[in-house]
Amino acid sequence: MKQILCCATLILSLSLFSCTSEHFLKETDYRAKVETDFQAKKDILNQGNLFAVFDSQLTTPEREALMFLYAYMTPGDIADYSGEFYLNNVRQSLQLRKESSWGKTIPDLIFRHFVLPIRVNNENLDNAREVFSKELWPRVKDLSMLDAVLEVNHWCHEKVVYQPTDIRTSAPMATVKTAYGRCGEESTFLVAALRSVGIPARQVYTPRWAHTDDNHAWVEAWIDGQWHFLGACEPEPVLDLGWFNAPASRGMLMHTKVFGAYDGPEDVMQQTANFTEINIIDNYATSAKVDVTVVDKDQQPVSGANVEFKVYNYAEYFTVAKRTCDEGGHTSLSAGLGDMLIFASANGQYGIQKVSFGKDKNVVVVMDKTEGTPVDMTVDIVPPAENAKIPTVTPEQRQANSIRMAQEDSIRHAYEATFPTEASLQAFADSFKDKSAAVIAFLIKSRGNHQDIQTFLQNAQAKNMGERALALLGTLSDKDLRDTPCSVLEDHLYQTSDSASVTEVLAPRIENELLTPYRSYLQQAIPTDLQAKFKQNPQELVNWCKDSLIIRNDLNTMSTVTSPIGVWKARITDTKSREIFFVAVARSMEIAAWKDAVTGNIYYRIGEEKPVHVDFDNATVKHTAEGMLKMNYKPITRLANPKYYVHFSISKFDNGSFRLLNYPEDATWESLFKQGTNMEAGYYLLVTGSRMADGGVLSNVTCFTIEEGKTTTIDLVMRDNAEEIRVIGNVNSEAKFNLLDGTETTILNTAGRGYFIVGILGVGEEPTNHALKDIQLKKEDFEKWGRGMILLFTSEEAYKKFDKKNFPNLPSNITFGIDTDGSMRKMIAENMKLTHGGQLPVFIIGDTFNRVVFESHGYTIGLGEQMIHVIKGL
Repeated sequence: MKQILCCATLILSLSLFSCTSEHFLKETDYRAKVETDFQAKKDILNQGNLFAVFDSQLTTPEREALMFLYAYMTPGDIADYSGEFYLNNVRQSLQLRKESSWGKTIPDLIFRHFVLPIRVNNENLDNAREVFSKELWPRVKDLSMLDAVLEVNHWCHEKVVYQPTDIRTSAPMATVKTAYGRCGEESTFLVAALRSVGIPARQVYTPRWAHTDDNHAWVEAWIDGQWHFLGACEPEPVLDLGWFNAPASRGMLMHTKVFGAYDGPEDVMQQTANFTEINIIDNYATSAKVDVTVVDKDQQPVSGANVEFKVYNYAEYFTVAKRTCDEGGHTSLSAGLGDMLIFASANGQYGIQKVSFGKDKNVVVVMDKTEGTPVDMTVDIVPPAENAKIPTVTPEQRQANSIRMAQEDSIRHAYEATFPTEASLQAFADSFKDKSAAVIAFLIKSRGNHQDIQTFLQNAQAKNMGERALALLGTLSDKDLRDTPCSVLEDHLYQTSDSASVTEVLAPRIENELLTPYRSYLQQAIPTDLQAKFKQNPQELVNWCKDSLIIRNDLNTMSTVTSPIGVWKARITDTKSREIFFVAVARSMEIAAWKDAVTGNIYYRIGEEKPVHVDFDNATVKHTAEGMLKMNYKPITRLANPKYYVHFSISKFDNGSFRLLNYPEDATWESLFKQGTNMEAGYYLLVTGSRMADGGVLSNVTCFTIEEGKTTTIDLVMRDNAEEIRVIGNVNSEAKFNLLDGTETTILNTAGRGYFIVGILGVGEEPTNHALKDIQLKKEDFEKWGRGMILLFTSEEAYKKFDKKNFPNLPSNITFGIDTDGSMRKMIAENMKLTHGGQLPVFIIGDTFNRVVFESHGYTIGLGEQMIHVIKGL
């Protein structure tokens, strides 16, 4: 009895302590909402002990902060990461708020949504906050909030620079290990770093550019009551400055996903179970609102119609915003002053309508089409005009910043020097005999993860499984090599029989998920009798997934993937995670299974039988109904063989929307459709587009049907963008610059009589990296042209930063030089009337009669294609 009283006293004292502690969620109404949402999430995820952390001794702020996180996390984030992981992050954030000079100035709303959350977007989570804080806090604790933000970005530049990678977003610690990342990874990295020292930060992104292909992401930091932007891992002397000022001024939409239910001042795009998406286009560009009314073919308003706003990019109309019509069939959007396509659908019907923001105030979309309706329409797309606002930077600020960046480059290079080289790996690779070249290639690609990959190979070789291990590595992406632990690879290698198919059974990768050691876990967790049923008839696994997994796509709106282990634990998941789970279980049972890279369909195969197309909805055995698609193409000026993603794309109608087919990046009309390609029967959308020099697009939209067993022949219509080659400015062909050895020369002396290309580079900057990679893609064409290409660095320091190894396939007719005094850039900017001296890189095509026929500056995807297009018309 005495013991019971003691326990009761302890519980009462803890309860009193909890009740008297200061609330983290101070607003009573908001706290009640979070409690309700948390309890609803807990009721849904009632498998296992996923909420055990709440049984720990927690203060009121800790409990409420955790409750806030769990209320809006995806099922995958709850199932795949421990409660202790989140509690440690919560405690660190609360502690930093007390210790930092700026912590007490941050409003609860801002701290709750922009400091506390671990997740930034759809990256893999890790313990970056703890690791980053230990290194960063001593550097920033005595600085002002503004200076701390600038300092954190300098620290990020010490660790990471821009390099294109695949679409899976690596965790911040993996990005450090790699020492580079694409813009989505750099911005995730910077947000994580800023939050690790208690500074509010958010990732900002344009879903797609309107004036060129690709997209971009950067960061906004909250400083003393205001949001300011900066380029991630690209330090500038001042805030609100980056190479993307100009392209951002041409943006159509700028988004940020705010974790949880957010009630801030910004325009809300959508509210989901995980985040509030806000539109902050007005921070960067001029915008206008368009009201949309959706009606059926009888002109009656359509309540609940789904409306997609689409930007032309990479030869498709990409959805950048989604809306649902109210009872009167109305919705609206504010966007930059350019053109989009509106796609509205409901009840098996759809409609397509172009909209021009800033010109159209009210648009009516008529849903007069159904699946099977032939469509052939032309669309002229005009992007927003440039109107960049550039803050002032003094020469002294610029010089000091450049010196710091050079020091940071040396720090990062010193780390990269620890990566293995071909020479250092040769002795180890020789033990693999004729496979030594493959061993070296894998280890060099693994960068900071080389020790894990080498250990994996070494252990496998000791077990006489070296070739099998190499075969497994051959199924992985380069990013997998850079961030997959040895233990994960060994789980798959040693839990799969030697005779199993490498690509359809052994391969750990299924789509674009983080690799996990799911194989041994599933083999142990799934009851033996159930495994036997699955192996005997894989359709039983389809049935199990249909009957035992609850699909709640509304609970995962972050485009994250729940691991196969997490799906097994939670039993609540989303469509994509279920597909990956199915393939993972099948492969763990040594059943051949895969996800088709082009269509996204799931298949399994028994022995040599025809693949079975998995249908989770009906759980019936079915084989894919196919027909053939051929395209006739009549070449237009200077375009003999259109490329997929550059000139055309195809999407399949699926559940009321069109879903892009993901063919390889080198696919062309000739390789795919000149002779015909087998495709799943169904209704399709063909988009073609000719991108103009000003960013506009001459587009064509065609809808057609492929029938089973039949050949469908359509025209691939490329509208001719044969822009007249005309003189658009002038340049002095005897303008001087220095060769790399210091010799002074001129454009004329270097290129000779006739046409030439001059480019001014911004070394290490994303637009220049893209431009040089685009030029590499057209190496053969530039060399065939044979004229001089002069690429100039802005200074000796910039030249020293340039690493030609990153661009190994540049045309041989390039001459590098230095625009020592900036006179070349100044001359081009003045003659071509470029604002702010012309955003780098600047490229011109001119001739020795001093005429310019082409100019490009700043961020432009497909530059090589554009210049070759002009060259072929000269």
